[in-house]
Amino acid sequence: MQSLNDMLSESRIFANREALSPHFIPKKLVSRSKEINGIERALAPSLKGERGRNLFIYGKTGTGKTSCTRYVLDEVKGIPNTKAKISYINCKIYNSRYRVLNKIVSDHLPTYAKRGYGTVDLYEKITNWIEEDNKILVAILDEVDIVKDLDDLVYTLTRINSDIRAGGVTMIGIANRISFKDTLDPRSLSTLYESELVFPPYYANELYEIIKDRVATGFKPNVINEDTLHFIAAAAAREGGDARLSLKMLSKAGELADEKGTDKITMKDAEEASKLADTDIVYELIGTLPEHHKLVLYSIALLTQSGGSYKKLTDGVDTYLFSGEVYGRYKSLAESMHKEAKSERWYRKYLSELEMQGLVASFESGKGIRGHTKLIKLLYPPQKTKEVLESEIFGREKKEEKE
Repeated sequence: MQSLNDMLSESRIFANREALSPHFIPKKLVSRSKEINGIERALAPSLKGERGRNLFIYGKTGTGKTSCTRYVLDEVKGIPNTKAKISYINCKIYNSRYRVLNKIVSDHLPTYAKRGYGTVDLYEKITNWIEEDNKILVAILDEVDIVKDLDDLVYTLTRINSDIRAGGVTMIGIANRISFKDTLDPRSLSTLYESELVFPPYYANELYEIIKDRVATGFKPNVINEDTLHFIAAAAAREGGDARLSLKMLSKAGELADEKGTDKITMKDAEEASKLADTDIVYELIGTLPEHHKLVLYSIALLTQSGGSYKKLTDGVDTYLFSGEVYGRYKSLAESMHKEAKSERWYRKYLSELEMQGLVASFESGKGIRGHTKLIKLLYPPQKTKEVLESEIFGREKKEEKE
């Protein structure tokens, strides 16, 4: 066990821990030149003072959506005399129309921020500010699919372009799920006029190049060998091509070696780190899920822990749940929280997306079990999943009630 003095002494492994963070933007982004170019093309009209098309960027967690967008924003800072005024908005924090509008006002009209204005007042402040000198507001909405009143937000931002004589608003939305637009009202969809950019998962060789580049800055020389780097890249590629996961593994492996007081990261460190990092990333991923996805996953965790109504559907290790049973629990949970439960069609879509994120697995039951039905299995420990979701669902609800 490390003493406090050991912890405060200089690391034998790390040179710059920040370089291993998923939030660190390197000078060059590996394997994303096409996607970066797509974001640049979308922003180019706004930089010239013209209204551009809205852009929606999709891709699973860890595919570089936010990193590439922030990389382009850093490029924009170096362009003089541009008409574009940019607001980068993390919708995990600013998760409602009011909060997004207030953030835009706070970014560009700070003297008016936090004065208790209503939504209509904020809207008028923004439109008047744009019209002053024909500005183009670029609203970058990261994790836009988390916004609770997304319809209202999209309609409001696109409506500005109809209400002003000059200038305009361009929206760049970043989302994990390509299907999130299915939830929008037709009136919002009709005003969008958007293009789309999909970020695919990284391959093992691309992940290897990413982590090799970070190692050069993040670790001291000769701390990790090529074989161990290839192992980490391959492990992250098998888990869905998530760059954040590969960086988390790399950082964890460094921490394990540091705790031992050695100056090398071994393959054993990397193997242990891959198990720890995978779990960490999953619980971070749960926090990014939209509200009803969380409620469905919470229902699965509750039923898994209790064994479900059909306790014979267990092999002593895993518990399998009927899809209808999960939907019933989700409905009663939503109602108990005074929320409107979505239809079975939407529930099936949520289930499919939870499966795509690797949080659950589903199987067709085959013959012999109450006809032909779908069985669902939670892929992570139910107690920990339940605790994370309770913090996310009920902790956030209490916070919002106070506000």
